Amino acid sequence: MSWAGPEDIYLSTSLASYLDRKLLVLLRDGRKLMGILRSFDQFANAVLEGACERVIVGDLYCDIPLGLYVIRGENVVLIGELDLEREELPPHMTRVSVAEIRRAQKAESEATDLKGTMRKRMEFLDLD
Repeated sequence: MSWAGPEDIYLSTSLASYLDRKLLVLLRDGRKLMGILRSFDQFANAVLEGACERVIVGDLYCDIPLGLYVIRGENVVLIGELDLEREELPPHMTRVSVAEIRRAQKAESEATDLKGTMRKRMEFLDLD
């Protein structure tokens, strides 16, 4: 027999209020998923319908369609309801294709790697 503590009841109740609503789910690995919450359980495992991953690189963004998506509760950092009446992104953001956002992600990752490599090479200078 399993015991559900009071915190489990509160979690289930709070997720119940989001059923059939469009949500933004932030995952531990930094991904941002959007979709309509169709189901969940006591572990905060969730099923999103019409899910997509929103990828943002600088002023570029892309919503990559995922379809019906199951999210393991232990990977969820934050869940919030999206206001369908409001514009989701600032006007300076530009929507691009999946191929373009992947290229931008790769360039950003390479720039970050280069910066880290340069910092390691310069450690001996002790600029502080």
